[in-house]
Amino acid sequence: MTQSGAESPPELRRTLGVGDAVVIGLGSMVGAGVFVALGPAARAAGSGLLLGLATAAVVAYCNAMSSARLAALYPASGGTYVYGRERLGAFWGYLAGWSFVVGKTASCAAMALTVGTYVWPDQAHAVAVVAVVALTAVNYGGVQKSAWLTRAIVAVVLAVLASVVVVSLTSDAADAGRLEAGASGGVGGVLQAAGLLFFAFAGYARIATLGEEVRDPSRTIPRAIPTALGIALVVYAAVSVAVLSVLGSDGLGHATAPLADAVRAAGVPGLVPVVRAGAAVAALGSLLALILGVSRTTLAMARDRHLPGALAAVHPRFQVPHRAELAVGAVVAVLAATVDVRGAVGFSSFGVLAYYAVANASAWTLSSAPASRVVPGVGFLGCVTLAFALPAVSVVVGAGVLGLGVVAYGVRRWWSASPSRPSAGPRR
Repeated sequence: MTQSGAESPPELRRTLGVGDAVVIGLGSMVGAGVFVALGPAARAAGSGLLLGLATAAVVAYCNAMSSARLAALYPASGGTYVYGRERLGAFWGYLAGWSFVVGKTASCAAMALTVGTYVWPDQAHAVAVVAVVALTAVNYGGVQKSAWLTRAIVAVVLAVLASVVVVSLTSDAADAGRLEAGASGGVGGVLQAAGLLFFAFAGYARIATLGEEVRDPSRTIPRAIPTALGIALVVYAAVSVAVLSVLGSDGLGHATAPLADAVRAAGVPGLVPVVRAGAAVAALGSLLALILGVSRTTLAMARDRHLPGALAAVHPRFQVPHRAELAVGAVVAVLAATVDVRGAVGFSSFGVLAYYAVANASAWTLSSAPASRVVPGVGFLGCVTLAFALPAVSVVVGAGVLGLGVVAYGVRRWWSASPSRPSAGPRR
């Protein structure tokens, strides 16, 4: 890629409208997170679970608004990697991209294993690999096919969640007294719960990372992100209230499968297999959207040679980043086959919160007007606070991985600047 007289990098096909973008965001948010994150969050916050959910929602809203403003200006694949690079400099863009790719690759493997655990527990790793291969093939065929499949998955998951809400709230086991707000877990517990629940809200990033495949991005993305987030918030609030009313914060905190336990406690054990199937489908939807998002950020980083340049290729027929998708699929398949990374929720949350901290810092630079800086300012402080309120092991591992990325960046800059190395062309 040269500055003048050179071919522009191949671009992706703009086929997604507002509805498609909203569905992809919902496929990421209304996914396995609601099935697995409520229990750990309740253990941390106790009676403050709903306060934790509200806190996570406020931070997610600020992040969404910052991302929407930036995506309208920079409608290219890569999301905050691009925004950080353009607004703050190459290093901050790289750090955001590194946080996203590493954290979400672990999330991909965790979601694949969640599918395997629900479908065939004794062969969870094998089922996980099959799921990764199948969804990578779907993504390879074009983003529109991925949007169609995501639409079907979202419809199934919303139907299952609606049944859980109705059955729980209309049962004799429901008790409104269990919804009284408190903070038995303390302020730290509420913040930790918010950080864990943020894992379930973070899917709207997928809309921004697909910026190069959205029609009329300056109009579509700012509408799709808050719409998807608003729907997800309503769904999460309804599910949280319903499950809490049946199990209470203590019962929810000790539940291994909270939604299944809730319908069982509500006196409808026949619905448990349906809930388990819904969890598997939700994990498939999250995995599909995650692979989409990680491969697009990989494409953007490969274009700037932060990752191997070969990954920047776009398929001439399907107009997708096919090599990036295959590489991401291969790495996730290996992880899903060999490692149990279902405990990666906290680590993934740390990486994504770092990613959005860069997004908010980038949005801060868009205007010097104090009113325009309130949302990105609150978002940035919220991201930093929630990141360091996560369980200690998540903070240590997350900070260590970010540190490795910083070292890799420094080594690459030193290598590129060495006078004994041939120039590979200008870098952005």
